[in-house]
Amino acid sequence: MSVRLIAIDGPAGSGKSTIARGVARALGLHTLDTGAMYRAVTLAAMESGVDLHSADAVAGVARSAAMELGDGAVGLDGHDVSAAIRGPEVTSAVSVVSSHTAVRTVLVDRQRAWVAEHGGGVVEGRDIGTVVFPDAPLKVFLTASDEVRARRRHVDEMAAERHVAVDEVRDALNARDRADATLGRSLRPEDAASDAVVIDTSERGPDDVIAEILTRAERVDEPETA
Repeated sequence: MSVRLIAIDGPAGSGKSTIARGVARALGLHTLDTGAMYRAVTLAAMESGVDLHSADAVAGVARSAAMELGDGAVGLDGHDVSAAIRGPEVTSAVSVVSSHTAVRTVLVDRQRAWVAEHGGGVVEGRDIGTVVFPDAPLKVFLTASDEVRARRRHVDEMAAERHVAVDEVRDALNARDRADATLGRSLRPEDAASDAVVIDTSERGPDDVIAEILTRAERVDEPETA
């Protein structure tokens, strides 16, 4: 298998992280959760006390933050922040941080550097196939109904012992979607790269979706015939 870079886009709750990890395991690649990078910068900015609405200040934090990005784990300045970046404070502030063009520029550079360092990978988030890696050999856009996305996120919240109602989770997802949509960030299938494979995960299990992506990767890898 020579396909070394797979870009996975889609809104929160579409299954990106679970599916990216499964695809990466099958192909022997590393995974990069770009959303976690924005969350880590948000946490670092909050802890440093800078004004989250100051693009220059937050971009400075993004440049200087020492982020360690493992497969499913996130370190910040030597501390494991995998749980902290998923808390309600960071979740409510991350859209402000990601709205800054200067911050996105810094993190896109770091994402490209990560892929160069690892010789490829399965990269998931928003704008991956359209902005970060427009030349990726395989681009996937995952989507799901609002109800399914809310239920999935509600399960995550309960697992983290954050007791919220499904309706609250749905409202938070919709607010995040609206905030990201104002930045032109990919949220809907029609926003996907023109050559992306669009997969609705609403009624499909992760193994089924992973299998389809692996099949697509094999097709990309097949030599063209005259």
